Amino acid sequence: MNSNVEKQYVVGIDIGGTNTVFGIVDARGSILASGAVKTQSYTEVENYVDEVCKNLLPLIIAHGGVEKIKGIGIGAPNGNYYTGTIEFAPNLPWKGVVPLASLFEERLGIPTALTNDANAAAVGEMTYGVARGMKDFIMITLGTGVGSGIVINGQVVYGHDGFAGELGHVIMRRENGRLCGCGRHGCLETYCSATGVARTARELLAARTDQSLLRNIPAESITSKDVFDAAIQGDELAAEIFKFTGSLLGEALADFISFSSPEAIVLFGGLAKSGDLIMKPIQESINANVLQIFKGKAKLLISELKDSDAAVLGASALAWELRE
Repeated sequence: MNSNVEKQYVVGIDIGGTNTVFGIVDARGSILASGAVKTQSYTEVENYVDEVCKNLLPLIIAHGGVEKIKGIGIGAPNGNYYTGTIEFAPNLPWKGVVPLASLFEERLGIPTALTNDANAAAVGEMTYGVARGMKDFIMITLGTGVGSGIVINGQVVYGHDGFAGELGHVIMRRENGRLCGCGRHGCLETYCSATGVARTARELLAARTDQSLLRNIPAESITSKDVFDAAIQGDELAAEIFKFTGSLLGEALADFISFSSPEAIVLFGGLAKSGDLIMKPIQESINANVLQIFKGKAKLLISELKDSDAAVLGASALAWELRE
């Protein structure tokens, strides 16, 4: 029992397509030390794990050594909670099935759990954020793609194979739907992610002739932040892009509410910080499309966790669950 008391910290690792961020976390959810490596710099997963460990180990030693660490939690694209593997992640440099959790366990001798990055963010929100105390909610991450973590009865939904809850790949448009990175057409992710917003901007600018501040930017360089900045300055086309995006997302969220009757839907990521520009059309679209028995029941909330912390904290919360 004493050994458990001594294990005061956990490690959270968030693996993104560009960067991997990791941190030492205490029981209050404070990130005591953190670091990062470039994910794409390592085509061999063994070299990548070696580099993360090389940067992580000094932080662990500075906080009392390996014996103080209860466990490691990892959030990763296509991460499978059941097997500890990353499977066929399109945005990562390692192909096929990668036994990532066991690679870390072998090198550090610390129990390691792994899950999908959006599920990790959901666990972080439930443990440390706006969903504290909630047993039923859906986390939607609006980043390069659209991720989701579904919590029902206080537990993340993993399904029989570990991959349940890919709400970003619900097909929203069958006629002339946009090609998605998953290989299908019309997925929610192609419209309501940050990249989807930029794509909408390019399509509208090409199809129309009305004036817009966005015409001052080379079409291929437009980002969702450019659209936000233009909308804040009163640009009508930019505001229309947000309205289209929010309406489509609200339509999808109305369907998701029918599925699990959540207490709340929590939005996380850069787009969620666009305020009324996106939240107003989302809420209006939910109200217009949700089934009568669910009207007004699910709260629409914005994550309280900082972008840089949420997935690390969520991954770290997985590690607390490794207690025997």
